[in-house]
Amino acid sequence: MSMTWDFILRLFVAGALGTVIGLDREYRAKEAGYRTHFLVSLGSALIMIVSQYGFMEVVKMEGIDLDPSRVAAQVVSGIGFLGVGTIIVTGQRHVCGLTTAAGIWATSGIGLAIGAGMYWLGISATILTLIGLEALSYLFKSIGMKSSMVEFSTDNKETLNRMAKKFNSKEYNIVSYQLDEKRLGEVTTYYVTMVIKIQEIQ
Repeated sequence: MSMTWDFILRLFVAGALGTVIGLDREYRAKEAGYRTHFLVSLGSALIMIVSQYGFMEVVKMEGIDLDPSRVAAQVVSGIGFLGVGTIIVTGQRHVCGLTTAAGIWATSGIGLAIGAGMYWLGISATILTLIGLEALSYLFKSIGMKSSMVEFSTDNKETLNRMAKKFNSKEYNIVSYQLDEKRLGEVTTYYVTMVIKIQEIQ
């Protein structure tokens, strides 16, 4: 197999593995789907190939000393900017998209591995990434907690105390609590916004 066809195979395998991880994120309606993961993995593999082989003629020149890993190394830090775009802060101390961002970061590593010709390493990393996204969620579902936002208003202060007692039970964990008051004449209305974690039941 010529070197060019080997490079094309690496790009194809990297894109395919990235798509597999992206399909999991797409199925769960996350911020980044199969197209994003495909492009991240494919682009990382391309950068690794260029980093390894794109400067071969330059390195042969007398007095030229290059580190071929420097170009690929920028993927690790640069992919962080893309990952940040998938992280959404929906409320005080309530963040969504961290798993997807980590998945994109892992996908870039898989692309780099395939681009370097480490096929089995990239395939193994893909399998382990899917295990982390799916199998671990299933295994630890009983001890996991799901985040939800609760908003309500009332003009009865006693209702606030009853709700506070309700959500301070073992099944719930209050992550953030915001109380606003609006007075209209002699009536005071309380507006409450809470982010709570709910114990998931299998």
